[in-house]
Amino acid sequence: MAASMARSRAWVRIRRYGVPTYRRYSSSSNTYPSIPLTSSLPGVPKPVFARVDGQEKFETKVTTLENGLRVASQNKFGQFCTVGLLINSGSRHENKYLSGISHFLEKLAFSATARFGSKDEILLTLEKHGGICDCQTSRDTTMYAVSADAKGLDNVVSLLAEVVLQPRLSDEELEMTRMAVRFELEDLNLRPDPEPLLTEMIHAAAYRDNTVGLPRFCPVENIDKITRNTLHSYMHNYYTPDRMVLAGVGIEHDQLLECARKYLQKVEPVWASGNPRSIDRSIAQYTGGIVKVEKDMSDVSLGPTPIPELTHLMIGLESCSFLEDDFIPFAVLNMMMGGGGSFSAGGPGKGMFSRLYLNVLNRHHWMYNATSYHHSYEDTGLLCIHASADPRQVREMVEIITREFTLMAGSVGEVELERAKTQLKSMLMMNLEARPVIFEDVGRQVLATGTRKLPHELCSLISNVKAGDIKRVATKMLRSKPAVAALGDLSELPEYDHIQAALASKDGRLPRSYRLFR
Repeated sequence: MAASMARSRAWVRIRRYGVPTYRRYSSSSNTYPSIPLTSSLPGVPKPVFARVDGQEKFETKVTTLENGLRVASQNKFGQFCTVGLLINSGSRHENKYLSGISHFLEKLAFSATARFGSKDEILLTLEKHGGICDCQTSRDTTMYAVSADAKGLDNVVSLLAEVVLQPRLSDEELEMTRMAVRFELEDLNLRPDPEPLLTEMIHAAAYRDNTVGLPRFCPVENIDKITRNTLHSYMHNYYTPDRMVLAGVGIEHDQLLECARKYLQKVEPVWASGNPRSIDRSIAQYTGGIVKVEKDMSDVSLGPTPIPELTHLMIGLESCSFLEDDFIPFAVLNMMMGGGGSFSAGGPGKGMFSRLYLNVLNRHHWMYNATSYHHSYEDTGLLCIHASADPRQVREMVEIITREFTLMAGSVGEVELERAKTQLKSMLMMNLEARPVIFEDVGRQVLATGTRKLPHELCSLISNVKAGDIKRVATKMLRSKPAVAALGDLSELPEYDHIQAALASKDGRLPRSYRLFR
């Protein structure tokens, strides 16, 4: 009986005289009334397709409220949205405070507030809208973000306002945060991948005791010194509307604007109102220098196939800020250098034709890593190369890296330049497929400049980079003092003056040193 009922409702696709049609079988009459494929099936909901009505759908809309808060939105088809608050606040602003405040605030994010008794309550509220939350701090930006169903936008913005402006910062939460920070610092020193530690060291060497050279992770000696009053004092100065951007992707601008006025315009923060007393507006001062950490790396990883003992080195030179025109040529140069680990899998887009692969990893089998990085900020930048090798071959490794730096100012092949530009554009467009990445791009650009350059504008700038631009920015970069970070067995590490002399030479060679005893 059930089978016959199911069959009576079934649509059957047949071919009649070569024309495909649908017929609905009727058990009562044993007939198939034909419906051509050009007609819609009865009872089937009308499909909704993603489409763009004109160029304005691509544009990022920005509105500044009366209190200075900027609201930025990017329309994107889909059920879910990503919304968050980005604040011009980070470890670079801690010069007049204890280092580590931003690290603490990152761990305390989405904890108890005036309205929510605990982090669990916040997570349960987000669950109703299929939401997840995250907080990330960097040297110059703090970002609170939520991804959830777009229908729950009102609740999401309300929750963000609570988390940022009304945190309880209870004694119990502070104690748990201290434990979390201690664990993270221990893990940082024990993990086989030293890149986060080397990044800290190279910034400390390049910008000694100022702005982006200040520690991003809380120093051990400051863990017990940071209190609720310390955090409130810092937030009073830096968590102000004129230093914030409410960014959203996947929602209408007017909806986001309405929520911003409702929850963020006239809200009294928990640390009380009043004008900020002291804001650090220092401009980064590039100093150059060296930071060395002697460390036994022989037992970094345990197991049947342990990682061999390596010495890790990072050499960097000052580049430029992301607000300067030279930022794009530097980005192309960084892509042209490329690199990676010696065991990195190949394939399209992996940069196997980059200079550090062709000139370093393919020629010197004993080198385990050679990777180029570009860190750029509002007022400065740092282009560096990270290399790893056996401690006995550190001197040769240094000379190989300094030679690659000097070659940057030499001739640039047309094929390798076009490949680097194509790869950079490809990476940019692929990353901007993801909604959270679009959100961060919108928020960071509006926070820094008040507007946003669209992807097609950036691709156009990348396409316009010439070989002469690469040579010009590299020559300018080589005039700066090097910043050096070294970790591991440093018995064979050359003197800092010798590294500086190698970078100033034409071929990147270290001065010859003669020793009676090795």
